[in-house]
Order: sequence, then structure tokens, then C-alpha cells
Amino acid sequence: MRTVRTETADGVRSIVFCRAAEYNTINPELRDELAQAIDEADADRDVHVILLRAEGPAFCAGYGLDWAVDAQAAERAATQAGSSRVWDSVADHQWMSRFVETYLKLWYARKPTIAAVQGWCIGGGTDMVLCADLIVAAESARFGYPPSRVWGTPTTAMWVYRLGFERAKRYLLTGDEIPARTAAEIGLVLEVVPDDALQAHAFALARRMAQVPVSQLVMLKLLVNQTAENMGLAASRTLGTLFDGVARHTQEGHDFVRRAAEVGFRQAVRERDDPFGDYGSRKR
Repeated sequence: MRTVRTETADGVRSIVFCRAAEYNTINPELRDELAQAIDEADADRDVHVILLRAEGPAFCAGYGLDWAVDAQAAERAATQAGSSRVWDSVADHQWMSRFVETYLKLWYARKPTIAAVQGWCIGGGTDMVLCADLIVAAESARFGYPPSRVWGTPTTAMWVYRLGFERAKRYLLTGDEIPARTAAEIGLVLEVVPDDALQAHAFALARRMAQVPVSQLVMLKLLVNQTAENMGLAASRTLGTLFDGVARHTQEGHDFVRRAAEVGFRQAVRERDDPFGDYGSRKR
């Protein structure tokens, strides 16, 4: 594996993102290696708890969108060149579902999953981390779904199940950045600790949980998660994944891709966020 590494101690399997220089952004390789690491941890009889953490200043700054933008730009160029093919919504849904299915392994793993988050955890990073059973955040952590402003919808649709209707709408209808303390106050994450205490604190929680027999952990997790399943989680994420593809192919979505081709993806993102004054557009 090149994008993640694993460690095991005291019944805890740590899965560590190691794309620090890229802010641990998601690409197909990370997706596949994360899926493999979760499956292996869930199958290991000596592992009671799975701890997800990351190297570097950011837990996960979303998708490595340079390659995603390039792919859609190539699709647009082919259409402009006279290709008779149009956007294939079924193929898009199948492609995006491969990412969603990996994130959901954190939710559907038999064993408890904990995420230790520092720095940015935005966009696709939230699609992933909100599938973990518990989230411990460092004071530096920042959450949010800025693609709700243009070019995306939350694929795993976990926001409402963690926040309730009004708060989920509050943050999805603006895409606003959520500081760690606010995230804890509104119930998006479990708790906030100083940055230098994050890894030790999260591991201590996982190790404490790992003292419980696996059979108990499995039953209790399933019991709690079933409530969200009964509320329609499967239908919500199907719609979220489908709408994500639709959002990338609206007029505004195409305009965003065209602008990214003209000035670069990072500048296009800055222009999207400048009116809101947050994320990379926040005043230092």
C-alpha cells in the first residue's frame, strides 16, 4: 500500500492516511487501499476496534479534484468535438458508488470505527468520516461541504442523521465552514481536544473500547445503527450519490469545470468561496 499504512496494538487497528503532502485527498488508489485495510481489520479476530487517522496537517481535504475536473473536461471536449454520446448517469452513479461503498465500510464494519481528525476535513472527506461511529477532533479541525455551493452533493447523506433536519440544512444550504468547537456543540463530532493530544486521546478511547468482547461491540453497534437504517439511510445515500452526478452536470457545474480549465482548479475554488469568506478564502 502506498496511500495508507496500518498498525496494530492492544486490540486496535490503526489505518493511517499517508498522503500528507497532498492533504490526504481522495483518489482511486486511496479508495481501494482503504477498502482493503478496513476489510482486513474487520476480519482479524485480534482486532476489536478500528481507528482511522492521518499524517500531516489535514485529515482529508476532499477529493483530489484535479483528476476529477480533468475527466469531466475531457468528457465536455468530446461532446464539443461532435461526439454523439451524452452524459451517462448510470455509469456515473456506478463510478461514484465505488467511493461511497468504501466509506460505508466504516459504517457497516462489524467492529466500532473511530476517526481522529485534524485540520481540513471537507467535501468528500466528510462523506467518508461521517460514516465512522465516533469522531474525535483536534482544535485545528475544520469541517464543511463547500461543493454544495456548486458541483456536488453529499454522497453518503450522513449529515441529517448526525445533526437533524434544521442544522443539516443550515450547513448544506450554505456550504459554510464549521470549526471544531462548533462541530462538537452541534453534534457533528463527539469531542474536541488539543492538537498535540489528539492521537493519544483517540487511541486511549479505542483501547478502552477494545477491552469489551467483540461480540458485545458488534451487537451494540448494530443495535444503534439500525435506527438510521430504519429512517431510510439506504435511500438517502442512493439519492445523494445520484444527485452528486447531476450537480456536476448542471449548467453551473459545467461553468465551474470550464473556469477550472481556464484558471486552474484552485483559483476556481477560490472564486466559488470568496463571497463566503471561508476555507481557502478566509482572512488570515
